[in-house]
Formats: sequence, C-alpha cells, structure tokens
Amino acid sequence: MLPMSTYLFATPRLGFRRWQATDMDAFTAINSDPEVMRFFQRPLPKEDTQAMMERMERLYDKKGFCYFAVDHLIEKKLIGTIGLGWKTFDADFTPTVDIGYRIGKSWWNQGLSTEGAAACLAYARQLQIPKVVSMASVGNLSSIQVMKKIGMQYWKEFDHPELQDSPSIQRCSLYQICL
Repeated sequence: MLPMSTYLFATPRLGFRRWQATDMDAFTAINSDPEVMRFFQRPLPKEDTQAMMERMERLYDKKGFCYFAVDHLIEKKLIGTIGLGWKTFDADFTPTVDIGYRIGKSWWNQGLSTEGAAACLAYARQLQIPKVVSMASVGNLSSIQVMKKIGMQYWKEFDHPELQDSPSIQRCSLYQICL
C-alpha cells in the first residue's frame, strides 16, 4: 500500500493521487470493460488509457486538479478515477470545471462515487473554484443520482458536441453547484 503522504486528499475509504505508470493495467481493465463504458463512445484500449493518464498529469500540472487516480484504502487497490476536469468544447457554459467519476463495476453500489465526488467538491472549494458542473447522458441514471446526492442542481439538457457520432448517448443532463 502507498503511504498516506502519497495522497493529495483522502476520505475514510478513498485516497486521491496523481497517476503512476503502475496504474496502467488496472485502469486499462476498467476502461476496456464494456459495462463500465456503456455511456461513453467506446471502451478504451491500453493506448487510449495511457493518453488519458498523460492528459490528466498535464492538467494537474497546469491547473492543480484532474481526474485523479483513486485507491480504495482498505482493499489497497486502484478502483478508478474521480476528480475535476477542464471542459472547453463548444457550448454556452464552457470553459468550465466539471466533476467526473469512473470506477470498476466491482466497486459499484457502495457509495464510493458519491463519497469521492463530495471530496472532490471540497477540494474544489479549497482551490476557490466558484462553480462546478457535471454532465451525463440522460440515460445514465446512476451518474445523475450521484450528482443529486452531492447537492448539485439540475441546470438543463444539451446535445454534447463531442458525441455527434454517438446519438444514443449525445443528449446529456447538466447539473451545477456554486461553491
């Protein structure tokens, strides 16, 4: 297990940290699972997982936040990613900070996404980020439920411009919270 000093912040069950090369296999397994990736354009192979991890490291270096690597502190395993992203696609609400989460299905229905997302909102407050949004395909009711549980309010629906080639997931619900 990693020492607690490795973590940028933690909850009773989760540790949030920067990405490491040793995360590759576990994160690729999560990203390549069709059930986990049901509301994304496609499962991600190893090369795309590597590119995502590298993008997150660059974002952290630039902004002080990213979609963090998240370890389950009791089980001593990487469970996925929960954190803050920087969205700049063409929309009337961008650029903006968003909160996102993707954890392996063996960790679902334990309140971990909610616990982690709430911790990320607290981290955003520390960074003095005034507003955070979150978005999910309208059919992704589990993700929308997490947004509600952490106090986010429904804002509107929109067609995500980066999902034009995926009409079944393009319509998204947008939630927001002012910090």
